[in-house]
Amino acid sequence: MSETADQTLEQIVARALAEDIGAGDVTSESTVPEAALGRARIVQKAPGVVFGLAVVTEVMRQCGVEEVESLLPEGEWRDQVPADVLSAGGSARALLAAERTALNFLGHLSGIATLTARYVEAVAGTGTSILDTRKTLPGLRRLEKEAVAAGGGVNHRLGLYDAILIKENHIALAGGLAKAVHGARSAHPELAVEVEVRNLDEAAYALGTGVDRLLLDNMDPATMATAVALRDEHVGSSDGASLEASGGITLENVRAAAETGVEFISIGAITHSAPSLDFSLLLEIA
Repeated sequence: MSETADQTLEQIVARALAEDIGAGDVTSESTVPEAALGRARIVQKAPGVVFGLAVVTEVMRQCGVEEVESLLPEGEWRDQVPADVLSAGGSARALLAAERTALNFLGHLSGIATLTARYVEAVAGTGTSILDTRKTLPGLRRLEKEAVAAGGGVNHRLGLYDAILIKENHIALAGGLAKAVHGARSAHPELAVEVEVRNLDEAAYALGTGVDRLLLDNMDPATMATAVALRDEHVGSSDGASLEASGGITLENVRAAAETGVEFISIGAITHSAPSLDFSLLLEIA
């Protein structure tokens, strides 16, 4: 991670610990001897992709646990569970203080990586990439998008500042699609322009403006396939706009969408609806 990313991670973890620990862990402070030492193991209990060990390490560090070791690589699907993924040693009070925040981050981020991996596997061999969206938890976007990448997905725009995506409200306020595209090209010639379209008429018109990508919003596979043919007839698939499908995509129908020939499928669910992967922290007296 870059220095800036490390600082951001430090701040994210500090906020999470302040929320959980507050003025102190009153239970551990009143029941666990201050000098007690412990050894902890974090165990993956369900198949999936682990991601977030660096966050766990930072949680441990801020709680005063310096002896932390990752035991398994991240970003790989693992069926053989239970499996130890991280060990830590030090103050028993510190380990207990770190436990819930560490597991919350690890379970959430690994859940995103795991669900992403399921989608990536579902479209394997089609040439279609799975994209994430801006449908992330406030303050956790960078971590959640890193989890998507760990699961084999591709990060789309990080925010409103690094990519242009023109939607119906932009078009209405600009006075039409052509004006919206012209304004975007003029203001940011260095950025690709993507336009959301809801039907084939809108797709044909958008292709005529020379945009770089079409977002096919809530189209069924048959309509998607027609949009692909329309694009190919317009300028040729190698030179024309790329196509991104979005809306109503599930694990059950994602392959059908990919087989239409779209280059990308964006799925908000991989961040906003990923179930947490199950982990436990097992603590023993050192």
